[in-house]
Amino acid sequence: MSTSNPFPSLNLSAGGGSSSSTTFQSPNVIPSRSSSIGHHRDNSLNASQSPPPKSVLRPVPEASWLAAGSSSTDSTMTPANVPGGSGTVSPPPGPRSPDTVVAAGISCTAGAHTSALPQPLSSNPVVGASSSHQHAHSRSHSHTRSRSRKASIISNLNHTSFMAQMPTAPPVPPDPSRFGTDELPWGGKTWNEDKERILTGPFDYLFAHPGKDFRAQVINAFNAWLDVPEDSLEVITKAVGMLHTASLLIDDVEDSSLLRRSLPVAHSIFGTAQTINSANYVYFVALQELQRLKNPKAISIFAEELVHLHRGQGMDLFWRDTLTCPTEDDYLEMVGNKTGGLFRLGIKLMQAESRSLIDCVPLVNIIGLIFQIRDDYMNLSSPEYSHNKGLCEDLTEGKFSFPIIHSIRSDPTNFQLLNILKQKPTEQEVKRYAVTYMEGTGSFEYTKNVVHVLIERARKLVDEIDDGRGKSGGIQKMLDKMVV
Repeated sequence: MSTSNPFPSLNLSAGGGSSSSTTFQSPNVIPSRSSSIGHHRDNSLNASQSPPPKSVLRPVPEASWLAAGSSSTDSTMTPANVPGGSGTVSPPPGPRSPDTVVAAGISCTAGAHTSALPQPLSSNPVVGASSSHQHAHSRSHSHTRSRSRKASIISNLNHTSFMAQMPTAPPVPPDPSRFGTDELPWGGKTWNEDKERILTGPFDYLFAHPGKDFRAQVINAFNAWLDVPEDSLEVITKAVGMLHTASLLIDDVEDSSLLRRSLPVAHSIFGTAQTINSANYVYFVALQELQRLKNPKAISIFAEELVHLHRGQGMDLFWRDTLTCPTEDDYLEMVGNKTGGLFRLGIKLMQAESRSLIDCVPLVNIIGLIFQIRDDYMNLSSPEYSHNKGLCEDLTEGKFSFPIIHSIRSDPTNFQLLNILKQKPTEQEVKRYAVTYMEGTGSFEYTKNVVHVLIERARKLVDEIDDGRGKSGGIQKMLDKMVV
């Protein structure tokens, strides 16, 4: 009986019967699978009855593979390492590990040998010859998408290859013997502007928000008499300004102040230790500035007045911390050292650089007293002062200012104000009560009268020094501003 092969796709032998070289369709048909694009593909014998789906898989010539992989040195991109040899299959859409390339294919052949590697699509009997004409139709559609996927895979492989080539050897340990021969960074050899800004940060912060710059006004007013060379005057003005700003940084730390010129104090921003170091550093930078004068007197004047400044500050702190009320004379001595020190420093330096023989020190001593006593008065009574430094800050600091000393000594049997200072109050109600108490003892009126008397004394001394030269206008205007 002549038999014809009713199932040509199985490639049955024409000899009939069973043969070991003939592969028959398995009774356990491979279940339906989905392609990489989600299309259903039937492996049954009736697959040829429905049109095959459009495939995203296509053969790629070996030349194209080599061209696509030429930009990468990673060995995983060579055709020999990709299943299928010169052919390849585009990976399915979706995330894939960056260091993995998968080539998928289905092989079903009749014969004695079945390859474990995927075959080109044109020879795949499951896809069948019927899909070959569909491949040409979908080539233009899948070409762009396939190129994009390849570029992504190559990029990921390059990244993985780079990471794999990172050096893993530990760093070479430093050689201690270099300290025996290398030039060491002594002193300021490696100092730079960035490091300088770190040290001067607190100083720069306060210096950027200047006050009334009263000391510069004093220097300019006295220069009408002393006629200091412009270069020297610039150095003196700069040095005095640096010393004044640095001393304010220290004052705010020692007084536990919260505000300075309506802003948070520097040590609240930079810290106490850094602020103290910055202020001390600027003291010596100011000394270096004065060395530009090349005047031996300048160094001795600097040392003398800085000693006076710290003496006055030390006594002020002692009275506060021991709750000791000083006498008025003790107070005037303290102010002459602490506040008057920087005023005298500027005027003495000007006299050292001037050809004039006028002695302005007695006048500047009185101006220093006027300035501090007036400041004590304003601290307890001026709304503007309260805005800049806080309401009655001297009470919060426990400071024995001029009106407070007068009020306590006006009635030694009443300890209310002394006890308020001991508490260092922050409550406004307590502070207002203390102010009312001092008003009752006449301390504010007394302070105003003292300021008035000192201003008149200063005016008389100005007239004596000027001696009809007509150069006292600047100082007289300055005294006018100090009237309360």
